[in-house]
Amino acid sequence: MSKRTDIKKVLVIGSGPIVIGQAAEFDYAGTQACLALKEEGYEVILANSNPATIMTDNMIADKVYMEPLTLEYMAKICRFERPDAIVPGIGGQTGLNLAMKLSDKGVLDECEIELLGTSKESIRTAEDRELFKELCLRIDEPVIPSEITYSVEEGLEAANRIGYPVILRPAFTLGGTGGGFADDAEDMREKMKTALTASPVGQVLVEKSIRGYKEIEYEVIRDKNDTAITVCNMENLDPVGIHTGDSIVVAPSQTLTNREYQMLRNSALKIIRALGVEGGCNVQFALDPQSFKYYVIEVNPRVSRSSALASKASGYPIARVSAKIAVGMTLDEIMLANTPACFEPSLDYVVTKMPRFPFDKFTLASNVLSTQMKATGEVMSVGRTMEESLLKAIRSLEDGKNHIHLEKFDSGHMSQDALLDYIREGTDDRIYAIAQLMWMGVDPYLIYQRTMIDMFFLDRIKNIVDHEKLLEGVALNEELLKNAKRMGFSDSYIAELTGMSEDEVW
Repeated sequence: MSKRTDIKKVLVIGSGPIVIGQAAEFDYAGTQACLALKEEGYEVILANSNPATIMTDNMIADKVYMEPLTLEYMAKICRFERPDAIVPGIGGQTGLNLAMKLSDKGVLDECEIELLGTSKESIRTAEDRELFKELCLRIDEPVIPSEITYSVEEGLEAANRIGYPVILRPAFTLGGTGGGFADDAEDMREKMKTALTASPVGQVLVEKSIRGYKEIEYEVIRDKNDTAITVCNMENLDPVGIHTGDSIVVAPSQTLTNREYQMLRNSALKIIRALGVEGGCNVQFALDPQSFKYYVIEVNPRVSRSSALASKASGYPIARVSAKIAVGMTLDEIMLANTPACFEPSLDYVVTKMPRFPFDKFTLASNVLSTQMKATGEVMSVGRTMEESLLKAIRSLEDGKNHIHLEKFDSGHMSQDALLDYIREGTDDRIYAIAQLMWMGVDPYLIYQRTMIDMFFLDRIKNIVDHEKLLEGVALNEELLKNAKRMGFSDSYIAELTGMSEDEVW
């Protein structure tokens, strides 16, 4: 084993309180990482201010500090505990930002604490929009036309040069906080003020809007020997323009050709190697649905929401492996259930991640989705088909729905024209409006033109609706029931359609 023997005590920074964009997935990752480090014989010190987590249980770490996750308190912990090293990428953006602040303020040098895994320079390159853009251009990876700005006036000038519409991306923020689309100068002025306030360094990337492109993510992992693999790739059902955390996501990707899959995979591995990331890394792409043209959107050199989804979808423990890579181990040395960690997982099923929104509690809030995350939770479902996986996810939301149907979109409440107008913008319930339009017999291509949701996904929704029509009011036979169950229909909805009781269906 090539694990480090010169370090004995490791500090892990958690993600703190549950906020929009950062929730239980980082508890999942932190717990894995702490247990992995203890497994290798290291003393683990955990700093996390959220007692409502598994990782703060006294069985997970050797010592737990439930102090505020601020520079002041973290510096006190470092000076008192004197850990040999710190793992920065497990606590999401909070942990990463704190580790960078401790380094910048000289606390790590003062206490002789080493930053494990991905280097400070690599983190800064991935997180700083301008440095990342320069890196991509240097390795011939396409990036969206953009400019870094530090004031409202600079932002307006940049938008005029790039051309409206533009998207604002504040640096060092979580869940797209403070970002959004600007369609004109007046809109730009207001959103720029919000974006500058949201960025802890007062830096905002003004970027050309590419709404309508497919959004694809690759979860990749690399060790110090430059062995790099793709753990999982994921595809957003919604096109670029809606935050990944607010979009329905499927794994593995469903609409990519082999050429597109390999093209983006090679790009992701090229980027992680150029950055020198050691551990898990999330790479996001925008792909033109009409050509092979793509752009690199961003890279997260840390455990992210997508890492948790990729881990659960593929069975590959990204956080556990990342923690072991941080202490010097290589992928071929880290053993998983049946294979070494250097083997790429393959999936013969469909996983769907569906966001859970709080609009049932905040009834006056706008349910229009954009680049700033609004979801407060998510569910994951597994199915043999896209239809089954999607319907399982809808039922798992625990908001009273048992199918891809909402009464408020029925023809008695909204006309076809009103529905076609409603689906132009991404909303928390757009998929139910699309299903209603399919029920009304609207051409799926017309829906595609309004939403830019890939025809593959629209066809899957149409399959569900077509089978609903077959079941409505007929005597249920074995073949109809088998096909309905294969598509993921619940007993209660089959009973509702056929006029039977749920017990009779069962």
